[in-house]
Amino acid sequence: MAFNITAIKTSSNGAWQGDNPLDFAFPLLILQTVLILVVSRFLAFLLKPLRQPKVIAEIVGGILLGPSAFGRNKEYMHRIFPKWSTPILESVASIGLLFFLFLVGLELDLNSIQRCGKRAFGIAFAGISLPFICGIGVAFVLRSTIDGLDQVGFGQFLVFMGVALSITAFPVLARILAELKLLTTQVGETAMAAAAFNDVAAWILLALAVALAGDGAESGGEKKSPVIAVWVLLSGIAFVVFMMVVIRPAMKWVARRCSAEHDMVDEAYICLTLAGVMVSGFVTDLIGIHSIFGAFVFGLTIPKGGEFAERLIERIEDFVSGLLLPLYFASSGLKTDVATIRGPRSWGLLVLVITTACAGKIIGTFAVAMMFMIPARESITLGVLMNTKGLVELIVLNIGKEKKVLNDETFAILVLMALFTTFITTPTVMAIYKPARGGSSRTHRKLRDFSATSSSSTDELRVLACAHGPGNVSSLISLVEATRSTKKQLKLFIMHLVELTERSSSIIKVQRARKNGFPFINGFRRGEWHDRVAGAFQAYSQLGRVSVRPTTAISPLSTMHEDICHVAEDKRVALMILPFHKQWRGEDDESIENVGHGWRGVNQRVLKHAPCSVGVLVDRGFGNGSQTPGPTATVAQRICILFFGGPDDREALELGGMMAEHPAVKVTVVRFVAKDGLELDGVMLRPSPTRCSENNYSFSTAKMNRENEKELDDTAVAEFRSRWDGVAEYSEKKTSNIVEAVLTVGRSSDCDLVVVGRGRFPSNMVAELADRQAEHAELGPVGDILATSGQGVLSSVLVVQQHDMAHADEAPAAKIVHTDYDKYRADVDHHSSGAGEISKAV
Repeated sequence: MAFNITAIKTSSNGAWQGDNPLDFAFPLLILQTVLILVVSRFLAFLLKPLRQPKVIAEIVGGILLGPSAFGRNKEYMHRIFPKWSTPILESVASIGLLFFLFLVGLELDLNSIQRCGKRAFGIAFAGISLPFICGIGVAFVLRSTIDGLDQVGFGQFLVFMGVALSITAFPVLARILAELKLLTTQVGETAMAAAAFNDVAAWILLALAVALAGDGAESGGEKKSPVIAVWVLLSGIAFVVFMMVVIRPAMKWVARRCSAEHDMVDEAYICLTLAGVMVSGFVTDLIGIHSIFGAFVFGLTIPKGGEFAERLIERIEDFVSGLLLPLYFASSGLKTDVATIRGPRSWGLLVLVITTACAGKIIGTFAVAMMFMIPARESITLGVLMNTKGLVELIVLNIGKEKKVLNDETFAILVLMALFTTFITTPTVMAIYKPARGGSSRTHRKLRDFSATSSSSTDELRVLACAHGPGNVSSLISLVEATRSTKKQLKLFIMHLVELTERSSSIIKVQRARKNGFPFINGFRRGEWHDRVAGAFQAYSQLGRVSVRPTTAISPLSTMHEDICHVAEDKRVALMILPFHKQWRGEDDESIENVGHGWRGVNQRVLKHAPCSVGVLVDRGFGNGSQTPGPTATVAQRICILFFGGPDDREALELGGMMAEHPAVKVTVVRFVAKDGLELDGVMLRPSPTRCSENNYSFSTAKMNRENEKELDDTAVAEFRSRWDGVAEYSEKKTSNIVEAVLTVGRSSDCDLVVVGRGRFPSNMVAELADRQAEHAELGPVGDILATSGQGVLSSVLVVQQHDMAHADEAPAAKIVHTDYDKYRADVDHHSSGAGEISKAV
């Protein structure tokens, strides 16, 4: 059915009045958008186990929806993607592309290119020049083989083929590096710097290609005066100079006006900036260069890392990246007809293009990397990483098709080449490059091992403190300062935890931190988080005998624990401190800020895999209501240690001993003892696999010598009392109701922080709580009681877990009362000779 484009109406009168909504522009656009999003998201879900970037799913989705697969059904194509709807779909997609390229310009820090050094410059130059030359060679073969290409302007086709084979996709590469945790390695840093340079070079080449192409191919490109291409290039250069000399200072002024000091970002500036994106696109289109070039250059003029840039990203990122950009990838797929690649000749050309693209990029990068004395394995990895294609590649191909430089067959071959080279990047890098992770020299550290004869090192204490954001800083400084001893050098590593999401702003954070992935420890940097926090930690480090070093970890929450544990192991820390996923604000017990359930999972995985002792800090304003204790201050913090017995409680007691050394900290130890007669009632815990570990406490499955544990507890308490007699207070409390006894301490205004063991080997009293419904099971029974909201607890809580690989295996447990013990013991002995026992109360 033929359509007159001027006769197409926007919306229908509805099915009840006999209109078919699919014959009207807007309802059809809605259906196309929904279909594209559903298919691309479904494919992204299927490809996630292969760790493929989202761009792969979106291109494949477009190909499936287009003439290559579903489009073979002519009725489907005429009804869902009729030809008259193509300009409408592409116009909406182009708006998304325009703003996405603005975001890419916002991501790309020109200063990082200036800092990249000779090594990255040399690698980037080789990674562009050799594939470009190879692309020209392939262009000769394609022109002489594929029908119709000899009608295209010779210079235009050569430049387009060279650009298509030489591009590296910076945003896609950053995502792959972050997923593979290679950003902190030499390979990752070099690849990012080289890709940043490559990105700028690609845009220059693209502008050149577009200027040469024009629309001359439609009316015989060879008849067009070459002077026009020169004018286009000169106008493009003048546009870039104007943007950098005039607009960039203006945007810096706008960014300063919208900084944190001015309380809020004026909406007028946001609107003007978004309009500026459109105007820049219009100007470059007027010049004869594609409109996206203007949007990209305008993005470069925005100052990086400030409040203004963050607000711009918040406003447009999700809508553009989540909704509009997939339409562009899909429209590329809809133009790709794999059926045009027919016969051995065409498939041979596809293999030739893929081989040439891979060989040119990998060999060129490898050769130069070896010249810079980079090891062979890292050099080949760099080559594979630089071979990543993506959005810019598709833009080049689409412009080439639009300008009639590429026909259907060439376009399909090059799209499949881009798809293949990006698809193989992740699995190839995983196969050939595995950075050393220190597994062979693994060390396990704790504050004190009472079962050992002596401590291996007493001259320094290394602590890793993690933070979600500035809200954790005050409590972290107060807690770490309280542990600062006059006899030990304190080395503090601060780690800012940032979730890596599918949003491109995650990549901006990656760039801003530059050294992350498996995080790299370095000096104080300027950035959104460090600007607000560095001053506090720098001032704190001046207190003496304290070395403070910050770092940033940017990872998906599912693998964040690997980053934390890696740094803890690499820096040989004895204690790491994790912030609880809930933080109390204000005076009442109900004002809770929850950073998300995903962060709770991070803490749980760290507790399971940590190479050192761990403390989880439940912050109720610790350090906010009083001054941070200094070396000459009067008592500023009151800390209470609750001791029940077991390895975790002994580690908490050792930490309390360190705190007792501080002149501005008052430590009180309360040892809980069961009332007379209750101690003789044995409590046995047995595995209960049917119980959910989220709502039930887990205990260690390791067997222990109970008499020996009791002796170690008594030794630890005796040593603490003799060492800190007159400095720290000690008392014993007999109780039959442990919940009320613990809550009484927490509700008291006499202590700012309560320190408890996690209780994986519970005392007789703690074992009684095994059947209690848990709200935060990872904190153990006592920690959970104190962390539960609505109980009137005022004190902050630190839950300590002593590191011991023998205790790593845990399982939910059920309590067996004394009368059932003999029967259960007989069953266990009969079935597994005691292997099923979890723990008997100490």
